[in-house]
Amino acid sequence: MSSDSDNIKKPNYSGMKAVFINCTLTPSPAFSHTECLMDVVRKIMKDAGVSVQTFRSVDHDIAPGVYPDMTEHGFATDEWPTISKKVMEAEILVIGTPIWLGDVSSECRKIIERLYAHSGETNDKGQYIFYGKAGGVVVTGNEDGVKHCAMSTLYSLGHIGYMIPPQADAGWIGPIGPGPSYGDEKEDGSRVGFDSDFTQRNATFLAWNLMHTAHMLKQAGGIPDYGNSREAWDDGTRYNHPNPEYR
Repeated sequence: MSSDSDNIKKPNYSGMKAVFINCTLTPSPAFSHTECLMDVVRKIMKDAGVSVQTFRSVDHDIAPGVYPDMTEHGFATDEWPTISKKVMEAEILVIGTPIWLGDVSSECRKIIERLYAHSGETNDKGQYIFYGKAGGVVVTGNEDGVKHCAMSTLYSLGHIGYMIPPQADAGWIGPIGPGPSYGDEKEDGSRVGFDSDFTQRNATFLAWNLMHTAHMLKQAGGIPDYGNSREAWDDGTRYNHPNPEYR
């Protein structure tokens, strides 16, 4: 069994950037259980040289909507253009969400919709703008729904162009119903969920697989543009698509 003591050379991913968006409903500076688990992933990435920036969405005046800048669609203010600029500059995006009523938080849905607002934008290859980036999700709660929340969030990220690596989700769930949540202090001074091998393992795998995938994409110059350039398709390129009118 290998371990850090086996002198395995760990990758250094200096120069890469990651953005974490915590979709808790709790404003700062109050404690966020979701952020507590995201901290595990963040620390691993920082130790590997990745530059990490975090936003707690509820702390920002992010308007609802499906356009890049909602001040152009009736809202007086919108901080999303500033945050989305950081998302565009990063090779990695991690979304964190608590579970409410078995599903992601309302903040998480809003962030997904604002990401979707950029679905019409393209990169310098004519591909959708999020091609060449890696995405993952962290979920916490004390009711059922970790895999459901991860499923819907990862689908959304993949649909708009993010590469989803293996083991792209990490979560913790306590006993169903009211009770302690991840990171709460126990009577003995330890923290709830910190001793969950399943959670800590998945958070570790999530961190490294996101970095590995983002690095491979960066080294390869992103996803090859043959077969997926929206601009080329609009210009008439069909990439061997079988015309159904001539079957």
